[in-house]
Amino acid sequence: MTGSGMRDTRGLVAERPVPGQPRPFEFPSTIRTRLASGLRLIVTPMPGRALVTASLIARAGAADEPEPIGGATVLAARGMTEGTELRDAVALVEAAERLGASLHSEAGWDAISAGVDVPASRLEPALELLSEIVRQPAYPDAEVDRIRDERLTDLLQAQADPRRRADQEFVDAIYEAASPYHRPAGGTRETVAGITAGDLRTVQARSFIPARSALVVAGEVDPDVVGRMASALFDDWSGPAAPDEVAISDASRVTSRFVRVVDRPGAAQSEVRIGHPGLPRRHPDFHAVSVMSAILGGLFNSRLNMNLREEKGYTYGAGAGFDLRRHRGPFAARAAVDTDVTVPSLRETLIEIDRIRDTSVSAAELRAARDYLVGVFPLRFETPGPVVGALSGLFIHGLPDDELDRYRVAIEAVTAEDVQRVARAHIDPERVAIVVVGDHERFAGELETAGLGAVEVVREERSALA
Repeated sequence: MTGSGMRDTRGLVAERPVPGQPRPFEFPSTIRTRLASGLRLIVTPMPGRALVTASLIARAGAADEPEPIGGATVLAARGMTEGTELRDAVALVEAAERLGASLHSEAGWDAISAGVDVPASRLEPALELLSEIVRQPAYPDAEVDRIRDERLTDLLQAQADPRRRADQEFVDAIYEAASPYHRPAGGTRETVAGITAGDLRTVQARSFIPARSALVVAGEVDPDVVGRMASALFDDWSGPAAPDEVAISDASRVTSRFVRVVDRPGAAQSEVRIGHPGLPRRHPDFHAVSVMSAILGGLFNSRLNMNLREEKGYTYGAGAGFDLRRHRGPFAARAAVDTDVTVPSLRETLIEIDRIRDTSVSAAELRAARDYLVGVFPLRFETPGPVVGALSGLFIHGLPDDELDRYRVAIEAVTAEDVQRVARAHIDPERVAIVVVGDHERFAGELETAGLGAVEVVREERSALA
């Protein structure tokens, strides 16, 4: 990607190297089939990649769970590797270690998954373990009590962490209470405290049904052989038809710009968040928004970082972007700034948000953002894990099979006019929540006279959210 710089008579570089032409890249050929049970099978052969990654993923996540048991999906994922009907947690770990394999499971807003990384020669017994933890999880009471208590401890720690506190106060400020997005995916202290082993079994069984699940495998594998392995393990997996997708509220509670301060007396820094609900992943403006976000706050030389860090010295780093989910995830600009420059930082951030909407980006900015996104794209897919992750994302969001093949062409086609258009369409500086976690007394007077919006102050003992 980089060109060589010109050298002077002393052999020193006299001109800064410039980016070269991106190397040609084609996403690895992928074979897609469906098993008798309805489970989708997605296999990507990657010759020379002897460590295979396999993931069984279900299109059901924390956004789909009932509010009273918020966090159950995340705990259900954690609990899948804590024992099955055939083996306890220790025996499960030992079985994986004998194969040189590692088992893992996780859940987020949109999906729950279990996976394994294993040498290609031992893929079949590893897939048997994967089937076991998905189809026969035990959720022993003692293990559930432990992971629930760990989550409750984590929530207490989050309360004391300014960064995490700002993140949670921000989503609470921008989403209506009816939206699951107003809380952490892992639940709150109130919801997690009442979760039982029975809740985890119910959530896991309701999530993992073959009609809305996919087995994704990448590495040095033969698709026909993987197909036979998968058929032997999953053809008899029964379950109901995939339910109709339930509408999930992503409604905004931001009708006009306002400021919420979480008071932290004595804090040396202020954690800042500015934004509102954004976009779903499946949106026609995805590629233009990716370029626009990179220019605004996604790169080291983004406008926000160059302003707040390089020019003003307010912060070690500032950024902005969209969290793209099945429904509208948040758009946020974020930074941790010195307390004394809290209000100037807010002003400068809003100036940059206005500027990306109101003035065309330069040719140099556009070229740098596109070149970066196009250039790093192939680097993401040198090993099976990221390939499986990308293909899982297509499945989760219902994106077309050629989405990854056409990504670079679509990014290269983004124009300066596209960047300004999507900035104006998808960022509204007059309807943002401004959240600050910091020492309110130090900047209260300046904030009141800044005219940034109505100010509300949250005293540290008021909120129980993490």
